[in-house]
Amino acid sequence: MRFRNPVPWVLLLIAITAGSTAIFPREQPAGEGNPVPENRLPSFWDNKPHDLLAEEIAEAMTNEELLAQIFMFGWAGSQPSREVTAWVEKRFLGSIKIFGWNTDDTEKVAEAVNFLQKKAENGRFKIPLFVATDQEGGLIRHVKGLTSETPGNLAIGASALPADAYYSGYYIAQELAAMGINMNFAPTVDLYTNHNSTVIGTRSFGENPENAGILGAAFAAGTKAAGVLATGKHFPGHGDTNLDSHGHLPVIDIDVQTLLSRELIPFKALIESGIPAVMSAHLSFPKITGSTVPATFSKYLLQTILRDKLNFKGLVITDDIMMNGATLYAGSVSKAVEMAILTGNDIIESSTTPGFDESFWVRNINNMENNPGFKEQVKRAARKVIQTKLEYFKSGNPVPVYADIEKIPERIPAPGSKEFFLSQAARSITIVYGGKYLPVDTNSSSVLITGAFPEFREAGKKRFPEADTALMNRSLLRYAGNYDIIIFGLSSENNLSILNSLAYIIPEDTKVIVVSILSPVLLERTEIPDTALAAYSYSPYSFDAAFAVIAGDFIPEGELPLADIRIPSGKK
Repeated sequence: MRFRNPVPWVLLLIAITAGSTAIFPREQPAGEGNPVPENRLPSFWDNKPHDLLAEEIAEAMTNEELLAQIFMFGWAGSQPSREVTAWVEKRFLGSIKIFGWNTDDTEKVAEAVNFLQKKAENGRFKIPLFVATDQEGGLIRHVKGLTSETPGNLAIGASALPADAYYSGYYIAQELAAMGINMNFAPTVDLYTNHNSTVIGTRSFGENPENAGILGAAFAAGTKAAGVLATGKHFPGHGDTNLDSHGHLPVIDIDVQTLLSRELIPFKALIESGIPAVMSAHLSFPKITGSTVPATFSKYLLQTILRDKLNFKGLVITDDIMMNGATLYAGSVSKAVEMAILTGNDIIESSTTPGFDESFWVRNINNMENNPGFKEQVKRAARKVIQTKLEYFKSGNPVPVYADIEKIPERIPAPGSKEFFLSQAARSITIVYGGKYLPVDTNSSSVLITGAFPEFREAGKKRFPEADTALMNRSLLRYAGNYDIIIFGLSSENNLSILNSLAYIIPEDTKVIVVSILSPVLLERTEIPDTALAAYSYSPYSFDAAFAVIAGDFIPEGELPLADIRIPSGKK
């Protein structure tokens, strides 16, 4: 696939990035006229060189403060739990993570962030929290509520426009910034290599490494312009497996040459563009490491490859350390934490907050007290986290430490985002085959619209007001043949079974138009559609764009970002 109009996009990116400083207000460090007394603890806001101040703070920290600084905890519930509050208030936890539980009220999310940042401000060194979430766009949108439901990465891969990736990252990050969230675990640059994958699927930009690298770097640049730290994931690549590391330790059976020439290409592009963080994945590469060790615990993958070969200088953050992909190999969560630290991860992420006296903590505090090498690894990571925070929060464009909750309705959805995401969705729509049967008369009364998503049926009804709509279940097989045209939203294996059953029931002259709502790979396994479109997501923008194509509003120019999808015979 060839990217369109690269020079104007580059000029646009340079212009926007150059003008992006001072978008948000920020706390100011102490002035030079106020020297720090020698007997006072160093403060995060002291006016000193970042590396020197980070070293001073790390040296003044207790073992408990050093270890807590490299942890990132999530919690259940819309309000911060007592446990996570105590970790911030009493142990000076370094980072928090907003997961997708109870995030329907965006103002409450911002209130939770402000509450915990205030606790952090009262700490001995006044170090603000990194506040992270997974807001990839498309399928993965942990903070819900008012935030944009975007077409996602595979749709961006279909348009092949770096500007689409840039502005997706920009608008998503603007919304996060409004809530005080300063780190996004995106972009996902895993390749859609295994078409049976459901854990990655439409979260990928596609299967081409170079394209994924260009689009990922553009997404990260847009994120940075909005003041948020981007994180590339899942290193060294989660795309060549159909297993989910939440429940298993996936084994990816490739050699080092394949890794270097395929999976690592997009990560290389991210690193060269200055990505500040990379997430390590719970994935096994036995032909590369010589064992089943997950990448999270592999010094060869994290040190030799990521640090030395790819020259990555930023933060390495683990995927959720509670996932089975980590704990089944390590034997326990506390051992997994220990191994992750020794391997060189800088931040250990946990989806839940451990108790104060759990082995998660006790084992590793004991390690610090009894193992000088382990303590030095913790101090190294804490110093790196603190220095990264100093460089970020004292930069020209950080997310403010405290969210302005009153302005959230003005900033979420981000101004201009609705128009952009609708246009992005329109650029992504792909006619996979059978375009000659389009457009469909919007006044036709012999049209049936069916799909599992009610929003799909509603979008269709808006464009085809005389059409009938039906739930996606097998009962529609009894009457589907009464219509001249069936518009079918395909999004799952169950949908596919119903679609294939139609071939034996409907008259031969009934036209079937299929809209592939998520991954287009399901289209390989049906012969019935006369026309097939790929929309790549269940975003309302994608539904509106797909029905606009069917109605003849425009001719789409999206291209399949999966080159080897098999088109059924006679359908090309």
